[in-house]
Parts: sequence; C-alpha cells; structure tokens
Amino acid sequence: MVQQGTENSSRRGRRSSTMGGMPLTDMPWWRWRSNVRSALHMLSDPVFHQDYWLAGLEGYGDVTDAVYRLVEDTWLDNWSAEKYVGTIFRDATEAALVDTAVLRVLRIMHQAGADAPVSAYLEHPGWPEAVQAAREAHVRLALSDGDDPDVLPVSLDVLRIMTRTA
Repeated sequence: MVQQGTENSSRRGRRSSTMGGMPLTDMPWWRWRSNVRSALHMLSDPVFHQDYWLAGLEGYGDVTDAVYRLVEDTWLDNWSAEKYVGTIFRDATEAALVDTAVLRVLRIMHQAGADAPVSAYLEHPGWPEAVQAAREAHVRLALSDGDDPDVLPVSLDVLRIMTRTA
C-alpha cells in the first residue's frame, strides 16, 4: 500500500512531482528515503565501486559516507526498518530488504573499521553478499518509486539539490 499523505492532504490519490525521476513527496519522510536510496544505490554497484570509489573521484564520497547516509537519520544501526513502514518505506518487504543490507554492510564496516580504505571493504570476504543485499533493496525501492535501478548513482551534490527542493 502506498501512503499518500494525511487525511487533509491535497495530494491524496496521485503521485507527487519528480526530480531525477524520483517522486519527491509521496512518502512523508522522502528526504530520508532519498538518502537511504542513494546509499543503497552506491553500495550495490560493483562497477561504481571500481570507477568512482577506488578511483577516488570527487563528489561521491566513499563507503563510509554511504553507510552514514544509510543509517544517519534513520538509526537503522539501532532498530529495524520495519519501524519506518509508511514513512520511509512503502511496505514490510522494502523494510526487510533494507534491514538485510544494513546488517551486512555494518558488519563489514565494524570489522574493517570506519576509516578503512575502500579496498578494505571491497576485499572483505563478506562484501559480495553485502553488495547483493544492497542491490536487492536498491532495486525494490527504485522500482517502487518508478525509477530505473540501473542508471548510475547521482553525485552527493545532486542528492543535496534533490533533498532541498519539494
């Protein structure tokens, strides 16, 4: 079920406008959803890891930045995404996929260290499973928002612009 807003919402029954293909305000906490989606998108793309993170390209952060974006506002490192069904996540399936991804990525971050180089994450034996879990969550969220899950992740500057506008 897609939550469209409160009883007094003038948007009930239709999707909101988009930016970069992503519906901006059809979820109450869409800014948090945008940050979670951005993190999952970057964490789920092995080509991106090689071409952007390992190459040290500016504007995309690193693995630690993505992990913080995933858990910073949501506290998904402390409780289940199920808590946010209807506000950040559309349903229990989205929440369960996000929980799996968060747990796998955090396990590696705690083992490698938050300040570890990107290569420490990519070489970790659990990294492929973490990437797969992030991919499953990313695809589910992207498709739920009507987006193509296979486009390149946007830069952090673009994400900031997207989350500043309503």
